Amino acid sequence: MKHSAAANPAKGKKDSIFELVTNVVGGDKLVLIAAIVVVFIVFTSINKNFLSWTNVINLFVAASLVGLVAIGHTYLIIAGQNDLSPGSLAAMSGVLAALLVSWGVPLWISVIITLVVGAGVGLFNAWMVNTIKLEAFIATLVTQSIVRGVAYILCGGKPVAISDPVFIYLGKVRFLRIPLSVWITILSVVFFGFILAKTKFGRSIYAIGGNKDAARLAGLNPQRIVAICFVMMGVLCGIGGIIFAARMNSGQPAANVNLEFDAITAVILGGVSFTGGVGSMGGTVLGIILIQAFNTGLIMVNVPTFWQYVARGALLLFALTSDYLRKRNRTRELLAASMKNA
Repeated sequence: MKHSAAANPAKGKKDSIFELVTNVVGGDKLVLIAAIVVVFIVFTSINKNFLSWTNVINLFVAASLVGLVAIGHTYLIIAGQNDLSPGSLAAMSGVLAALLVSWGVPLWISVIITLVVGAGVGLFNAWMVNTIKLEAFIATLVTQSIVRGVAYILCGGKPVAISDPVFIYLGKVRFLRIPLSVWITILSVVFFGFILAKTKFGRSIYAIGGNKDAARLAGLNPQRIVAICFVMMGVLCGIGGIIFAARMNSGQPAANVNLEFDAITAVILGGVSFTGGVGSMGGTVLGIILIQAFNTGLIMVNVPTFWQYVARGALLLFALTSDYLRKRNRTRELLAASMKNA
């Protein structure tokens, strides 16, 4: 015997509320929010300090650098590209800024030079992808090695201490008890999220990620759009590297190893399709929170370092598997819709 919503009004009301929330937030994002809640509950039950104000702020500070890189990866992956050089570029940016300041160059000029160099690295990546037709994975793997090597060469393999008080202040200043690095990431998320969701350029990124040939026939210039995305990633890495150096009071050539993998994991967890054309900045933010809470929790419960690598690799595998399942479901839905309209 079937029971209708009319026969059980309470159940019908709950279903309608659930459908409303799912439509507004999105099913994938609800799963992410639930996963974040579970992570916080599990690690708080093991270590009561996990949910303390100090640790939450530290979590967001640690997430700020990953967040800046994840913003760039959101654009690139939606456009059908990727970048394996951000960790090396952030490290080199910190070293370069610290060196320039130590040589007596004014801080604001040092920052501009560092960001221009970051943009130049992004242009180099775009040149390899657009002109000599290397796959982004291979091209940016080349850049990853070159830039890390340059970082070591610049400082002779030793960290560059920062003595400039204004530079150090950038790493310590807080507004409303929240560090500057977190505010910069929040503003970047809002700014680039708006561009992605509400502008013609943002729609162009989705178009070339979905079908580059169709986008070209529609009058778009995929090479120019890809170049802009790579340059944007270079600038974001430069900003992140400078802020990280200010926090550490030194430019460190060995810093930020595997930063790009945390960012890519966050982006894929957030619902951006690795094959391009699908995703949102809101999902990326949830992915950033989830992966940083996961990483911080592993450290706080004293999981051995080697096992942390295993856990992070497993999380990346989970993200890629989820992306595959989402893509398969989208394909089935499109096929069903086309058969229905036929």
